[in-house]
Amino acid sequence: MISVREYLDQLQKLLNEIPETFIQSLVDDLEGCWRDGKRVLLMGNGGSSASASHIVNDLQKCIALESGRALKAACLSDNTPLLMAWANDTDYNNIFTPQVEAWAEPGDVVIGISGSGNSANVLNGIEAANRIGAITYGMCGYKGGKLASIVQKSFVVSSESMQQIEDVHMVVLHIVFVQLRQRLAQ
Repeated sequence: MISVREYLDQLQKLLNEIPETFIQSLVDDLEGCWRDGKRVLLMGNGGSSASASHIVNDLQKCIALESGRALKAACLSDNTPLLMAWANDTDYNNIFTPQVEAWAEPGDVVIGISGSGNSANVLNGIEAANRIGAITYGMCGYKGGKLASIVQKSFVVSSESMQQIEDVHMVVLHIVFVQLRQRLAQ
């Protein structure tokens, strides 16, 4: 059994290992999307889906309030009827691919979030984004899974705790948002 202090100590260690280069690269690419009118598409399952959905709020609404123009950001897991239709009529592993194919264009940013790094639907969506010529990012945990090897830029939280992986992912996404907001306010 893990104590509160042990959880926090482990989380602090993981936070200290966040590579600033990943954050700066993502901020650079999101700023490019904003300046060029490109899209940012995010996808994930479970807690990762919640993180993707949450950060769209910040990237779209808060950037619009700060800069006068929204970043065109969307979470591909937010349309439940569409997800269920693709899952029912094809396969659950196919829920993101047709959406990426419908919306992504070369130069857009597509972010896959998967705690394990092995969520087949996220992997398939990222592979579609790569074929289209989008800029692909992966956020994962454990040892990265397959996601870390198929995206152009990856961040792996080296932990076996899904909760701590998801904690760190959300912190990274918030740091990215804050950095982008500061840049666009200048």
